[in-house]
Amino acid sequence: MSRALRVAVVGGGIGGLSAAIALSRIAGVEVTVFEQASQLGEVGAGVGMAPNGMRMLERLGLKDAVERVAARYGVGSLYYRYDGTPIGEMTTSDSSGTYHTLGVHRADIVGVLAAALPDGAVRTGHRLASVHDRGGSARLEFENGSSAEFDAVIGADGIHSVVRGFTTEPTEPVSSGSIAYRGLVHADRLPDWPKGIAQLWMGEGKHFLTYPVRAGRLINYVGFVPSEERLKESWSAAGDQESLAAEFVGWDPRVTRLIEVVESTFWWGLYDREPLARWSQGRVTLLGDAAHPMLPHLGQGANQAIEDAVTLAVVLRGADPDDVPARLENYERLRLERTSAVQRGARDNGRRYDSAYDDLTQRDDEIARSRDYRLWLYDYDAEAVALDARVR
Repeated sequence: MSRALRVAVVGGGIGGLSAAIALSRIAGVEVTVFEQASQLGEVGAGVGMAPNGMRMLERLGLKDAVERVAARYGVGSLYYRYDGTPIGEMTTSDSSGTYHTLGVHRADIVGVLAAALPDGAVRTGHRLASVHDRGGSARLEFENGSSAEFDAVIGADGIHSVVRGFTTEPTEPVSSGSIAYRGLVHADRLPDWPKGIAQLWMGEGKHFLTYPVRAGRLINYVGFVPSEERLKESWSAAGDQESLAAEFVGWDPRVTRLIEVVESTFWWGLYDREPLARWSQGRVTLLGDAAHPMLPHLGQGANQAIEDAVTLAVVLRGADPDDVPARLENYERLRLERTSAVQRGARDNGRRYDSAYDDLTQRDDEIARSRDYRLWLYDYDAEAVALDARVR
């Protein structure tokens, strides 16, 4: 490599920070993260870290740090009918039992990731205005008037990505017809609540999910309900407890009891998108929700972003500036098929959880047989796949 490879990561969320960490470990690579907010941090509530994501966090040396701020859930995690009738057990570990599913507050995992970056790697207060590929470099211009040039630009700027508008034709999001109520409940408000498990109840057009975060001190809940309102894809639109309660009247008393102690809740509009045909253009590519925004019904959004991050680092290892466009095409080739399949799988799982069947025994049978699909997700080793592609 004739000089340091300059890489910009646009977006300081879970995917962008993971990419910056993975890239910063490569000799001869200089990484800068640009975040539009005035400080790093994630609003919202919990996120599920699945075995495939935890495997990659271990490769980054961060598995233990994440486990310290998270809560593992496992044996005893169940699917139920809306009235509390058990349907089947969730698959929460990979096939070897080595990696498990954790519930973690988004702010906590962002804190772990940010602490792993070199000092000065993150520049806050930089909202991207435009991207220009100048052939030998890519130029970023920001709304604060600053600009900079890089050999590679990684758009990890989320579902409303500015970078995506440069790499591909824009696609309008389509409302899924559902919204989610999200929030956190202090576990001491529900002293009889079972510890260390996730629970998911399914009813007609609705479902309700809970799992622990912060070492079990908090219970993360999500209630998915039908709605024709076009709410923005946001973690921070305030909802109200009475409306949430009205949606789940007559459900399992465990659900209604949790809702009774909710102090604040937030609406989140759920929008679907078809997988993109391409992510990359010259020296610019996409990662995470900017590349493959997906509905939350597989709990894979953050995990796929971390897989992207580790794959990207493998692909760019040893690259000269002139190599970047071809390397980014290789990255896209390695990730596009899998992430597109997960996007479609999340959509299908949402229909399953919302009981979109004439005969619910079909849904229950599919839930009971879902272990093989979960293991396809959880046993995947993104780093090994990328390394194998380099050898070949």
